[in-house]
Amino acid sequence: MSDCIPESWRPVLAPVLATPEARRLGGWLKAEEAAGKTVYPPRGCRLRALELTPLDEVRAVILGQDPYHGPGQAMGLCFSVPQGEAIPPSLRNIHKELTSDLGLAPPSHGDLSGWARQGVLLLNNTLTVEAGRAGSHAGRGWDAVTDACVAAVAAREEPSVFILWGSHAQGKAKRIEGLREGRHCVIASPHPSPLSAHRGFFGSRPFSRANEFLVSIGRGRIDWSS
Repeated sequence: MSDCIPESWRPVLAPVLATPEARRLGGWLKAEEAAGKTVYPPRGCRLRALELTPLDEVRAVILGQDPYHGPGQAMGLCFSVPQGEAIPPSLRNIHKELTSDLGLAPPSHGDLSGWARQGVLLLNNTLTVEAGRAGSHAGRGWDAVTDACVAAVAAREEPSVFILWGSHAQGKAKRIEGLREGRHCVIASPHPSPLSAHRGFFGSRPFSRANEFLVSIGRGRIDWSS
């Protein structure tokens, strides 16, 4: 697994991937696939978030829980699906808030790669899932990897925005150093899923608030329309 880590993230993740827990995770994933189980996203896409958003370019972090578990959906970026795939309900609600917040027309697709290329780290807590079984790879060892990613962003001198949707993502906040000093901007709200979006996600204005903070510290605004 360590051979696949993008260069900018290797100093952060090399110690984590050298642990017995990480080796067990790699061996377990191989065994699952060897047993005929389908794992999403496919190999080559599982570290896509890190590939598209180098550590030194991170301006904002959006945290998801685990990948989509339907065929053709998961692409290694939280909440994102490839162009041509139906837009999932949570992402459709994100688009609604984007329109309400910034007055942008809803995107015609669910591919968030454009955000990632602008420094938005779209990181799931668990980076793989078995087909048709949401949460099936939770607790298998990915937490140490993604905790290290979040902590690395938080440890940088440059302030960043952490957009935390739902209690699961907000649980990661304990990994964010520098909050007491107000170095980073944390935007927390309920999850955009249909079950909770009306409890405070709608109207939370995460996109304009993120840009206001980034502009105030000289890091430029994100074009959320791309």
